[in-house]
Amino acid sequence: MTLREKIDALVAQGADAPRDEARKVAKELRDALSAGEVRAAEEDPSAPGGWRVNTWVKQGILLAFRFGRIVDQTADSRGLYFDKDTLPLKPLTTTSGVRIVPGGSSVRDGACLGRGVICMPPMYINIGAWIGEETLIDSHALVGSCAQVGRRVHISAAAQIGGVLEPVGALPVIVEDDVLIGGNCGVYEGTIVKRRAVLAAGTIITGSTPIYDVTTGTIISARLGEPLVVPEGAVVVPGTRPLESTQGRQWGLSVATPIIVKYRDERTSARTALEQWIR
Repeated sequence: MTLREKIDALVAQGADAPRDEARKVAKELRDALSAGEVRAAEEDPSAPGGWRVNTWVKQGILLAFRFGRIVDQTADSRGLYFDKDTLPLKPLTTTSGVRIVPGGSSVRDGACLGRGVICMPPMYINIGAWIGEETLIDSHALVGSCAQVGRRVHISAAAQIGGVLEPVGALPVIVEDDVLIGGNCGVYEGTIVKRRAVLAAGTIITGSTPIYDVTTGTIISARLGEPLVVPEGAVVVPGTRPLESTQGRQWGLSVATPIIVKYRDERTSARTALEQWIR
């Protein structure tokens, strides 16, 4: 049986699935995810936004949560860790080609880290995440379960890339190559950020958030059942728009909204370039 067939069979049995077999398959999936042999989502030109979710992978990750036992995962005297034994930390060595600067960072096994990835403390990468080569995950940043982050991306301090594990059919957050995610940004709920886009500090985007493009006079919204797509090269800043209700106008209320103010040019690229000397 293929790994997918094994997972499908165990999921069909629910809580009655044999524990030892489920744990064995969860480990097999974790190894495949770590090696980048399978992914929670992958590029598909025929899918909305160019990406499709691999539901069976997310179901396999949930097997690890269901059938794991709480064990002591204390790495050393500097911290205490008690978690499911099916969800250990990722084993990394000096040959992995990844820099994890000391200071409280964690990467769960089942996350794939490309060569040249830099992790600044403290940051966290969850199971099922895929991080492309030479990407920088800055301090206090989060890459959630199953999130897919491309190559040469800069996820700045305190930014959150919210992975989507449940519901299993939902597309996780996708950040494509050469994107800059500014400090304190939040990208959630199945959003796709296309290549070379820039999110200015403090920008919050969810699948239900309309994006106002002042350069074209259009409003970008997600269709029912489809992801919100931040266009390639868009430069997005946080803004506000007034509430149109009677009470909103009376009280002078407004809500936060992301705004596309321009598209990436040589000046933007120069200001957002990753410094190669730190690699």
